[in-house]
Amino acid sequence: MSRKGPSVHVVPSKTTPGKFVNVVEGNPKPVSRPATQERSREKAVPIARHNQSEVVIHGRDGRIRDSDSYGNDPNPPRDQKH
Repeated sequence: MSRKGPSVHVVPSKTTPGKFVNVVEGNPKPVSRPATQERSREKAVPIARHNQSEVVIHGRDGRIRDSDSYGNDPNPPRDQKH
């Protein structure tokens, strides 16, 4: 089984209301500038692919809304979204 890297979370920005930033698990500082949720998700995907991990998308309330896996899963779940 391959080793999975830290997940990338798309979370609401603490400094800019209504915007989102990317935070890598284990690092409290954002790795991107505040942007729309969709733009932050687009920036998070290459990081997750490099880490072979997940992108976890949070809503404005901070609760997990969605997640996508970019790792090497030998038994991947069926994607219900697309």
